[in-house]
Amino acid sequence: IVSHRELILPQLAAPGVASHELNKKCGFRGVFGPVRASDIRNYLANGKLADERMRAVTFTLTERLVLIPVEIALIWKIFALITLAVFILSGIGPGLYSVMAAFNRGLAATGATALAVLVGAVATPALLPWIPGRQFWWKGLLMGCLAGIAYIAPAAARGAPFDAAGLLLWIMAAASYMAMNFTGATPFTSLSGVEKEMRRGLSVQCVGVCAAFALWLASPFIG
Repeated sequence: IVSHRELILPQLAAPGVASHELNKKCGFRGVFGPVRASDIRNYLANGKLADERMRAVTFTLTERLVLIPVEIALIWKIFALITLAVFILSGIGPGLYSVMAAFNRGLAATGATALAVLVGAVATPALLPWIPGRQFWWKGLLMGCLAGIAYIAPAAARGAPFDAAGLLLWIMAAASYMAMNFTGATPFTSLSGVEKEMRRGLSVQCVGVCAAFALWLASPFIG
C-alpha cells in the first residue's frame, strides 16, 4: 500500500517501543516524531526533523483541564458507594438509629464529597502553578484544607465540632487523593518520582480517612 517502510511514532512512546523488535515483527522501522500528532505535517515538511517546539512537553491550563473529565469518570463509582455507605452510617446514634439524622448528616457528608472532588479534580489542576509545594498530593491537601474550613463553618457554629472535624479531614484526604491522580500525567515527574509521591501521599490520606470516619461515627455519642 505504501512505498516506504517507516512508521512515525509519538516521541513519548519511546520508553515503551523497541525499534529493532518493531522492525522484526512488521518490517517497519520506527521513527520517533514530534510529541503531538498535530505537528506531523510540519515534521514531514521539515524533512522529518522535529524542532524544539515539536519536542517540548507542556502542561498548560488547557492540557490540564482536558484531564478533568477522565479523572471524574474513573472515580465517580467509588465515591457514589462511599456516599451511600456514609448515608446509612450517619443514622447511628444514642437512640440506635435515626432516619432523620441519616438524612441530615448524610447530606452534609455528600456535600463534603462533592466539594472534595471539585477541589481535587478541578481547582487543583487548574491552579496548579500557583499552589505552594511540589507534590500533587500536598497541593490537593492544602486546597482541601482551605475549602474544607469554609464548608465546616456552619457545623462548627452549631456546636458539632466532631462532625466538623470529620468532614474537614475527609475533604482534605479525598481532595489530596484526586489531585495525586494527575501526577502521572505531568511532564514534571519521573516514574520513580510518582511512586515516591504515592507512598507518601497515600499514607497521609489513609490516616485522614480513618480519622474522619472515626470522628463521624463517634460524634452523635460524644456530642
